[in-house]
Amino acid sequence: MAVVTDPQAPELTHLRHDGTAHMVDVSAKSATSREATATGTVHTTAAVMALLGAGDLPKGDALAVARVAGIMGAKKTPELIPLCHPLPLAKVTVDFDLGAAEVTVRATVKTLGVTGVEMEALTAVTVAALSVYDMIKAVDKHAVISDIQVLAKSGGKSGDWSVDADGGGTQR
Repeated sequence: MAVVTDPQAPELTHLRHDGTAHMVDVSAKSATSREATATGTVHTTAAVMALLGAGDLPKGDALAVARVAGIMGAKKTPELIPLCHPLPLAKVTVDFDLGAAEVTVRATVKTLGVTGVEMEALTAVTVAALSVYDMIKAVDKHAVISDIQVLAKSGGKSGDWSVDADGGGTQR
């Protein structure tokens, strides 16, 4: 298979020159403190949010379950995403912001390692949001998960980055 590349395009690190996938060699990189924060939203109804906030859903305390699910998801990231490196996670936090008809999930992951934890933060948010969905689907089969994204990352060679007010990225 011939691979055509644009000389102006950034190099894709997970592809070899022949176009096949590989796990990036990070053995020469120095371990640094790294952190990433991601977010996502579960949209539902005001009635479901009242049940969620009160812990009165048929399946029980959805937020407690979703918090543990998100932490477990971060820890399982290299088992779920084929080219992710297993990392020694130092800290994983999963928090929820309850709105009128939505719950926003926010996860922050920290490590002292040779590669970033953006995928772990995204996986934590995604698994937590899926767990919220699972807990509310008995009362809202039309709930929607959306807007999963990295909000910020720090550490490593590429430096610090965060989403600015208009949704674009800002290098720090």
